[in-house]
Amino acid sequence: MSARLVRHPTAIAGVEVIARTPLADARGVFERLYCAADLAALGGGRPIVQINRSLTRARGTVRGLHYQRPPHAETKFVTCLRGAVWDLALDLRAGSPTFLQWHAERLEAERPTTLVIPEGCAHGFQTLTDDCELLYLHTASHVPEAEGGVRADDPRLAIPWPLPLGERSARDRALALLDDDFRGIAP
Repeated sequence: MSARLVRHPTAIAGVEVIARTPLADARGVFERLYCAADLAALGGGRPIVQINRSLTRARGTVRGLHYQRPPHAETKFVTCLRGAVWDLALDLRAGSPTFLQWHAERLEAERPTTLVIPEGCAHGFQTLTDDCELLYLHTASHVPEAEGGVRADDPRLAIPWPLPLGERSARDRALALLDDDFRGIAP
């Protein structure tokens, strides 16, 4: 691991915070966002195959909680390029000791961090400022038939979002609540 990318594990296996050390001088800043040699193990040895960007206009908006079912499960590396978000990983892995537990991080453009969301975890975020821009690196391509989701306001999870839930897509609002029979995503 280089000194420019430092891994910090969380209580949920595979969910990690990557602290980046930018180089700054009078010209500005240069920052390494990802290095396969340093971080490949976090993606299960799988290469990055898709890079996405999102721009969310309004403060309080919630996107997620989304995941892809196996065999299309993916690891995501999420970085905030503009604004600030409360970014969350929810463990949905069957048999995991942290099943249905979540970890959230404040990601912001001025704080050089990346949240790693491993396969089997759902991902979502709430914008803390207007005009938030996120960059996502994925170890699998998006497959619509493999999409899954968990409602951000599911009472079984009792996630204390930092702001009242604002805008959500019709799809996210229509996600079913977890029932008592939900046992997770098979690895």
